[in-house]
Amino acid sequence: MSPQDTTAFVRTSEIPPSPPPATETGVVKWLRENLFSSPASSVLTILALIAIYYLGAALGPWLLNGVWSADSLSECRQVLDGATGGCFAVIGERWHQLLFGFYPPEGYWRLVLAFILLAVAAAPVMVSTVPRQLLYFTAVFPFIAYWLIWGGTLWFPISVILGFVAGGFVYTKVEERSFVIAVAAGIVTAILWWSLLAGPFAGILSSILPLALMEVESRNIGGFTTNFILGITCISLSLPLGILLALGRQSGLFVVRTLCVVFIEFIRGVPLITLLFVANVVLAYFLPPGTTFDLILRVIIMITLFASAYIAEVIRGGLAALPKGQYEAADALGLDYWKAMRFIILPQALKISIPGIVNVAIGLFKDTTLVSVISMFDMIGLIRGPILADAAWNGVYWELFGFAALLFFIFCYGMSQYSQYLERKLQTGHR
Repeated sequence: MSPQDTTAFVRTSEIPPSPPPATETGVVKWLRENLFSSPASSVLTILALIAIYYLGAALGPWLLNGVWSADSLSECRQVLDGATGGCFAVIGERWHQLLFGFYPPEGYWRLVLAFILLAVAAAPVMVSTVPRQLLYFTAVFPFIAYWLIWGGTLWFPISVILGFVAGGFVYTKVEERSFVIAVAAGIVTAILWWSLLAGPFAGILSSILPLALMEVESRNIGGFTTNFILGITCISLSLPLGILLALGRQSGLFVVRTLCVVFIEFIRGVPLITLLFVANVVLAYFLPPGTTFDLILRVIIMITLFASAYIAEVIRGGLAALPKGQYEAADALGLDYWKAMRFIILPQALKISIPGIVNVAIGLFKDTTLVSVISMFDMIGLIRGPILADAAWNGVYWELFGFAALLFFIFCYGMSQYSQYLERKLQTGHR
């Protein structure tokens, strides 16, 4: 037999690829991998679907048949005529109280403008692509927000800003000699300005050029605005204070370390509601007779101290997670303590601590509702007090508390998503 007769057939073109099995592509693959990957997963999926069905069957009619236009709960019931449905008309009638409390209606634009400016001020801090020049506006925004919300003369917040400017100027002049001395000199300069010169300065300029908004007392600020102000302010103040406490707890100075440990352990061992009662009642006994100390300011101080103790422990965990080589590298570069912390240690520790910090921030934002127990009309306080005390709406619970829960969920979920975005952006390791 010749070699040509025993040579196998050789294909000159490729066979078209076969389509993947139906179970390995598309929706079927996703269901198989995520919902029915094992017998236990399949059972839990079926139970979850049953629970969702019954929950939807119960909530669906209540939401779809809801009454949005009525003057009282009894009128809602007349419209429903025995059918299942929510009385959402209370939200339409009392939305201004739920959001702004007893703030004068002609001043709502001031609160809305303050919230819009907050987004502008937070943008350069939260998003790296925003121009860095906006950080100057971020620095002065707290004073602008104070003037918009509480009103009064514009020269008062300007005089406070000048105190920080004077302190910063002194700090830059002394920084080369000693960081600690520079910080102390800057603080002393700012305090002297605020205590001796800020008041006369604001008074003189007010008499020359009166620029003022109608003053609004703190007791008229309520609703979700109170929760928002407390949450944003206390979160912003507790983070730097928590960093200092974490560094102080690891300090080699016995006195500093002992003071920080005692403060952190005491605050963590006391419920927040106890500190709020202290701010409301006990703190007044330690002030000079006739001293007026705004309740919302006292509450901000107590909540900030409470949150800073927890943030300090979170950051201490981040510092402890860093390998010793990072500290040795800072020493090898010849950096002093504060420069090493600023450029090498803290950036890495804060990145590690992001989930814990955001967890404390979310818990703190929700805990602002506790101020209702000390007669502050935040959102929950207004629902439990003036709104439900009205005979027209007495008995409407699910609609009001559901609206409050929805607002808090939106903001807390937003913080959670931003923290995950930040973690992905700062990810430097290999998966």
